[in-house]
Amino acid sequence: MKASTSPDRALHHARIALLGLFLILGVNTSSWLARLPTIREMLGLTTADLGAVMLAGAVGSLVMVTFAGSIVLRFGGTPVYVFAASSSFLALALEGIGPAVGHTWVLVVGIFLNGMSIALLNVVQNVETASVERRMGRAIVPQFHAAFSIGAVLGSLIGAGSSALEVPVVVQFLVMTTLTLVWRLVSVRYIIHDTHLAGEVRWERASTARVRRVQKAEIRGGVVQAAPGTTGARAVVRARRASLASALGAWREPRTLFIGVVILAASLSEGSANNWLAISVVDGFAASESTGALVFGAFVTAMTVVRIFGTRLIDRYGRVLVLRASGVVSMVGLLLFGFGPTLAVSAVGVVLWGFGAALAVPVGIAAASDDPLKAAARVSVVSAFASMSSLVAPPVVGLLAESIGARQTLTGITVFVVLSILLSKHVARLVPEDTTGAQGDSSRVDGSAPTDDERRTETTTLGMEMAVAENMVADAFAVEVLMDEDDDVARAEARSRG
Repeated sequence: MKASTSPDRALHHARIALLGLFLILGVNTSSWLARLPTIREMLGLTTADLGAVMLAGAVGSLVMVTFAGSIVLRFGGTPVYVFAASSSFLALALEGIGPAVGHTWVLVVGIFLNGMSIALLNVVQNVETASVERRMGRAIVPQFHAAFSIGAVLGSLIGAGSSALEVPVVVQFLVMTTLTLVWRLVSVRYIIHDTHLAGEVRWERASTARVRRVQKAEIRGGVVQAAPGTTGARAVVRARRASLASALGAWREPRTLFIGVVILAASLSEGSANNWLAISVVDGFAASESTGALVFGAFVTAMTVVRIFGTRLIDRYGRVLVLRASGVVSMVGLLLFGFGPTLAVSAVGVVLWGFGAALAVPVGIAAASDDPLKAAARVSVVSAFASMSSLVAPPVVGLLAESIGARQTLTGITVFVVLSILLSKHVARLVPEDTTGAQGDSSRVDGSAPTDDERRTETTTLGMEMAVAENMVADAFAVEVLMDEDDDVARAEARSRG
């Protein structure tokens, strides 16, 4: 057999590492959820209290995803991932320590910090999975989400086993978070491709940042004057506004926002099933808790199967058609589940619902990552829509379920599924401007598109050139200020001689 080339091995290692990272994320999430009844009992919380506490995670996630893209672009994937993995370690430890010491506020801080950490981790992981898919030339992003689903099943078993063996919550969480941190730190060296920053780029950015800090200090200290017609404070404020506008640029892109709505609908569908499906089966059919758990297991299994094998459908028929078909299947499944006269009919609806909900999130993430140069910012934006869903859905679904029943309430998700179908055209594959050949320097002489490595080199060079240009502008600004001061001195001397 022909030996694999170095890029092939690197790609293989990245794929395996990312599959493991999604798997362990699912294990952590599900094993924590499985111990919620114990946590509620330890802290003496009501169900409503626990729901309010869990909202802290959605708030933390929403706060972080707003800026996660610009953070990754500024510092690069490796340091950001290491920082987020370390903060996630601390967060899960606090989630175990809080109930152990009887302080709800410690648990809330841990949940909030974990929401922020996971949001930052997910931006890097999702950008890198799209990078692997792009280099392989076929759809594989759903397989990583399938790994998360498999991890969720394993996590449920771990949580149930720990509960049955009466393992203290703090012990379970500390062991899990330690193993997770080790795996993440070992894996990070293999996964960073599109979020990697070359040493030269980091050095230039650090140099530019130092120049700007010196300029601001000189303006504040009165060593130099700001540009004519402005004050030092105004100059600093304008610089900060320009930096913030650049960081939030993806929020002004209609295509990215439409993809965000698709992600919101998909997250609402999957998240509502996770939170309410088992309960709705128990309440709607007077079934046992084990039956509700089995029906939810059918939903997760259906999603996992489609995520593993559905990539061929994306390769053959394209994202748009697959997303539209998924939406139709989801609608049929939701209506069967909500209005089915028997448990058997509703169970069939649950399976169809799982089939339809499986690919929407992976397709949306891949669509937001089409351009590797803007992937981090765009994935951050669409992830914010998922966080909004997690923030708003639980209380709204709970309120409506009290009035009309959980099963009937869940059928309302069809409204968002219809919206997702209507916006499905926006997930079509986007060809970045610098690979179309429209810009002369971006295509080779033979007219073919440049490779990812060539585009990465171009980007690094462009970043260095921009940093140099910024330094030149800063120098010109300083020279202009000094010349103005010299002119003032010369005029004063002339007046004194006169």
